[in-house]
Amino acid sequence: MSAPLLELDAVEKRYGALVAVSELNLRIDADRAPIIAVAGESGSGKTTLASLLLGFNEPTTGEIRYQGKPLRTLKGDAWRSYRREVQAVFQDPFAVYNPFYRVDHALYEPLRLFGIAKSKTEAYRMMEAVCEKVGLHHEDTLGRFPHQLSGGQRQRLMVARALLLQPRLLVADEPVSMIDASLRALVLGNLRALNNELKIPIVYITHDLTTAYHIADVIMVMYRGKVVEAGPAESVIESPQHPYTKLLVDSIPWPDLDIGWGTSQPILKEDERGGPATGCAFAGRCPSVMPKCRTAPIPLFQTDGGTAVRCLLNEKPAAFDDRRLSELLQLANSPQEELVR
Repeated sequence: MSAPLLELDAVEKRYGALVAVSELNLRIDADRAPIIAVAGESGSGKTTLASLLLGFNEPTTGEIRYQGKPLRTLKGDAWRSYRREVQAVFQDPFAVYNPFYRVDHALYEPLRLFGIAKSKTEAYRMMEAVCEKVGLHHEDTLGRFPHQLSGGQRQRLMVARALLLQPRLLVADEPVSMIDASLRALVLGNLRALNNELKIPIVYITHDLTTAYHIADVIMVMYRGKVVEAGPAESVIESPQHPYTKLLVDSIPWPDLDIGWGTSQPILKEDERGGPATGCAFAGRCPSVMPKCRTAPIPLFQTDGGTAVRCLLNEKPAAFDDRRLSELLQLANSPQEELVR
């Protein structure tokens, strides 16, 4: 069995006393090319996870391996290859560009630095082709300054820049949160099409379960650094099992007049006790909290619907080992097919 493209083994990231990511296990296989959505509110650990995947930060404990090799040991050409093959699409389509340069600069420089194009002429041919691939007319895009393009055009150019480097994995950190709703479908459609056509796995970081539902194959819901629920996108959204996931789903304004907004049992505000490190982090907000939720370590339990849930409401005789989470997500993501939801 070949090594996974990228693997997180019991990864934890601390900033002083703050645990941003806790005991996370994740496996991404290139041959399956999944879109994995990582969802949660601000402070849940999503962006920290993205920075770990991109190699911007090192884990405090645990190991990140790329093609079987520990990321911390990569040097020279191996590290250079990793930085080229694992690419990011960032959140802010305004801050990622230097306003002094035309947008061509953002596309040309990676080609030059990594030696992908043999000449400037070849580089511009590649830039024109990749613009068309993400739905931009190169003659209306190249040669302009960033302020002359819309937010949606700038964001699609960031997708194009990543694709120019022929990546093996895309990490998209809130890629549509700062553009108009009318343009979100275009950018998400680009990501889904590229995933289908080029078989590039995508880790999609978001606080918006609506977009996660439409683009992802599997969803991981995080709260205070821990995965609290994970599984097939349909199962997690349509039949959430964890109280926190239910809160997120209930906050979605579904386009159905027969469905009231916020009609489910309200989630309590954080109480002064919060969620102790030894118990459930959500205990201070959960309407179904039990005394043992505050004192016992909460493992994952596998539900009958094929998801994993970190909640004692789903307690079973045998816990679901955190290290088997990747196995469950792989089963949820059988060979890629176009999803219509």
